Amino acid sequence: MNDDVRNIVLGVVATGVSAALGWIARTYLWKRKLRRKQAFFGLPDNSESLLVVNRDGGGAERAVSRNDVFALLELSALIKDCGAHAQILSHDTARQGFGERTEFCVGGPSSNRRMAAHLESLLPGVRVTINPDSDLERIVFRIGGERYLMESGKTEYVILARLTADLGQGTKPVFLFCGQRAITNQAATRYLARHHERLARKYRTDSFVLLLRVVNSQAYGPDVVELVGDVTRTARTPTAEPDLQRSDHTA
Repeated sequence: MNDDVRNIVLGVVATGVSAALGWIARTYLWKRKLRRKQAFFGLPDNSESLLVVNRDGGGAERAVSRNDVFALLELSALIKDCGAHAQILSHDTARQGFGERTEFCVGGPSSNRRMAAHLESLLPGVRVTINPDSDLERIVFRIGGERYLMESGKTEYVILARLTADLGQGTKPVFLFCGQRAITNQAATRYLARHHERLARKYRTDSFVLLLRVVNSQAYGPDVVELVGDVTRTARTPTAEPDLQRSDHTA
C-alpha cells in the first residue's frame, strides 16, 4: 500500500470515527435533555397523564372554549414529546386523588370544580372573587394581600403552578393553569411550552407558583406574556381572611 492509498484510508477511517463520535454525543445530549424534561413533567416513557378540562363559562354545560381547546393541544404536544399518553376528563368527572399520574388542570375555579378543590387544598393563599355586575372587578385574584384586577383584552392575569403534596398517593406533579379568561389559560400553557427548560433548571422538580400577566390579548392573543413574580410562598400560606364570594362566571 503506497502513501496515497494509506492516507485515503486513514482519512476515511478518521471521518467515520468522527461521525460516529458526533452521533453518539448528539444522542447522549438529546437523551439527557429528554430525561430532564420527563423528570420536570413527571412523564417517563409510556406513562399516563390526566388532562382536566373546564367548561365554557358562557356556553353549554359540556362546551369547551376554543382557547381552552388550544391550551389542551399545547399540553398534548408536550406530553407526546415525553413519550407519554394523556387521558382527557371533564372537571366534574375527575373524582380521584392526585400524585399517581401527572395532571394538567385548566380553567378558573368556577368553571372547573377540580381547580377549585386544588386551590383550596394546595394554594390556600389564593382567592378568586367574582362580581359579574362590575367590569373592573368582575374577576379579581387576591394572593396574600395583593389584588390583581382584570381589564378584559388589555391586562389579564393567570396562575401557572407546578405542585406536589403529601395529600396524594404518589409524587407526580399537578400543573395548574388558572386564568381570568380562557385566553389566559392558553397563554399559560404556551408560556410553559416555551420556557419549561428554564423552569426545570431553576426549580428542578420542586413546586412553584408563578403569576403571569397577559398583555393586550385583543391585539396579540396569548403570545405576549410577562412574569409578574414567583408567588409560591404567599400562595401556599393560608390567609387569615374569610373566603371571598365565588360565582359561576369565571373563565
